[in-house]
Amino acid sequence: MSRIPKHLAYQTDQEPVAEDVSRHTGLVKRIAYQMMSRLPASVEIDDLIQVGLIGLMEAARQFDPLQGVLFETFATQRIRGAMLDELRRLDWLPRQARKQAKQIEDAIFRLENQLGRSAQESEIAAFLEMDLESYQQALFECKGHQIVYFEDFATDKEEASHPAEMLRDEGQVNPIDILGEDQFRSALVEAIKTLPERDQMVMSLYYEQELNLREIGEVLGVTESRVCQLHTQAVSRLRSKLKLWL
Repeated sequence: MSRIPKHLAYQTDQEPVAEDVSRHTGLVKRIAYQMMSRLPASVEIDDLIQVGLIGLMEAARQFDPLQGVLFETFATQRIRGAMLDELRRLDWLPRQARKQAKQIEDAIFRLENQLGRSAQESEIAAFLEMDLESYQQALFECKGHQIVYFEDFATDKEEASHPAEMLRDEGQVNPIDILGEDQFRSALVEAIKTLPERDQMVMSLYYEQELNLREIGEVLGVTESRVCQLHTQAVSRLRSKLKLWL
């Protein structure tokens, strides 16, 4: 089990808080490594863990067991939020990759509105005036532009494990505020249902079953990099379907 960093240990003199932090440092690592699988190599895992531990400590201070929520569920939200805030602050995605990700998202939005159905990869590539290989490479290079955590496909709020989170640019609407709305959650669930079957499977295996990219590749019979492409495309589809909310 990881030790609490010395620069954080002094911040609390409450024994229950320290115990909660010590018991859940493994949760921080698990979330950090899951997030790293979708981030560029320039992002340091140790940096994510450090800010995640700060989020864990804040969760331990603020947690109220009388609210009827498990501490791990409560802490998961705070840990992820702290990591996303740090990534946003660092602005880690290259400008060209961010621009390209926006172009892909816009292309999917316009094309699927024209077609009235989910667009195939080859159709999206043609719409962008790219060959299929170049389009798929662009998807891989844009990995990490969209980071999404959504609740399991349950409709009962009490059964849901955690809220969705999206990484947005500074100056835009706070995603936590948006995702706290029941209407947005319902729209997100409906948008997921409209994804092509393969995209739905990737999202389910990754977020609901918590398989990593390599394991998903084994299930689908494709490479890990191909799963990364499919994940980026699936989230681009979701973002294009939820444009009015974002």
